[in-house]
Amino acid sequence: MQHLIISGLLVLSVVVTITTADDTPPFKITTKRENDKVVVKAEKDKVVISVQSPFGVSQAVIERMKAKWPDTVVLRLHLKGLENFQVTNDKMKLEASVSSQDSKVRLWKNGKEELPLDAKSPYGMEIRMIGSDRKPAKSIPLKDGYFEMDLPTVFLEDNSKSITVHWIDFYR
Repeated sequence: MQHLIISGLLVLSVVVTITTADDTPPFKITTKRENDKVVVKAEKDKVVISVQSPFGVSQAVIERMKAKWPDTVVLRLHLKGLENFQVTNDKMKLEASVSSQDSKVRLWKNGKEELPLDAKSPYGMEIRMIGSDRKPAKSIPLKDGYFEMDLPTVFLEDNSKSITVHWIDFYR
């Protein structure tokens, strides 16, 4: 397993320099805020992208440098809450919210919040709340925990060159 910690830059792109047998970096990641940090753990067919966002409102553009996305892309957002989450590619936008009142997760596609997605949808995405003890958390705010989600396979099928992730921990 390979690890790399990078800090985002406001204007300049940050290139993840994890190399593989052919020495091609797998991703180029650009964050919106200077103090956002991204940790990438790459395995053969899986990548875990962990984002720490001290301000709690930001975005990251993840551009693949290889021919295709890994089979599994896991996002971990180290936030206290997740009032709004969006992940977009060339063809679609998946959005979610985790209620700060009852920790209920809502998920929808392409801005149609009135048409929620369920677990049976190919676009469905489980959002797991993990506490500081690395066990499932039951309530918000998370303290030293994170929200974790596997991007749906169908989301990666079109092999878009990049995906953009937006997050808001709590509305201000």
